[in-house]
Amino acid sequence: MVRGWEDRIVNTIVIIILGLAALAAILPLMYVIAVSITPFSEVLKNGGFILIPKSVTFSAYHKLFTETNIPKAFWVTIFITVVGTLVNLILTSLMAYPLSRRNLPGRSLFLLMVVFTMLFSGGLIPTYLVVKSLGLLDSVWSMILPNAIWSFNILIMKSFFESLPEELFESARMDGAKEFRILWQIVLPLSMPSMLTIGLFYMVGHWNEFFQAIMYVTDRSLFPLQVVIRELLMLTQQPLENAENMLPTETMQMASVVAASLPIILVYPFIQKHFTKGMLMGSVKG
Repeated sequence: MVRGWEDRIVNTIVIIILGLAALAAILPLMYVIAVSITPFSEVLKNGGFILIPKSVTFSAYHKLFTETNIPKAFWVTIFITVVGTLVNLILTSLMAYPLSRRNLPGRSLFLLMVVFTMLFSGGLIPTYLVVKSLGLLDSVWSMILPNAIWSFNILIMKSFFESLPEELFESARMDGAKEFRILWQIVLPLSMPSMLTIGLFYMVGHWNEFFQAIMYVTDRSLFPLQVVIRELLMLTQQPLENAENMLPTETMQMASVVAASLPIILVYPFIQKHFTKGMLMGSVKG
């Protein structure tokens, strides 16, 4: 197929636009990484803007992980992310599977209730009172259980379950399998793209946990990573052991941003190939 000059112009414009969009996403990341590994004197010499550092130092990372609450916050965030994502996936799949069965009594009513929660909520104060009455204040569970199920993800997983051939369920029932066994041994293994996609949504949400932490947690030892980083970003200078051993906060701020972003950036490539497939297959039926 021979491309005309109109196609070449359009392709060139598209490439330029995509290139500019890529630069808009990459340059801030390069800036943050460069400042975090650059001596503060060089940062001041360049007016605070550096993309390619002339000298490299990891003193900011060393002090970040030895003389701040970042290590403890990392473990809290890891616990919230791992346990919270498992809880999310278990509860979401247990609710999405029966809603995907058309012979479920009251199915329309249950779906209406799920969609209703996407549009309306009880409000901030009633939610706080519920969390308080359950004894979850100053607990890591206050950052997991209130958002144990996302209605939007239920609908995505339900649509994916509905896209599976009905013959699989009929043959399994003829062999004597019950619904829970069908879900565990047939549905979930075939739903890995959808599960990984929804798991990514949950995982990123837990890793970036901030609002619930400042609402329900006052114990500083239970602060997740984002809350501790917020405190670093709000300070103009972070005092350390003594006046001679003070590290400029700008360098530590950038190091904390890199430390918080790097784990998610490293995890995403491993499940990227399932992301598009899971979203498209989950949206075939509505």
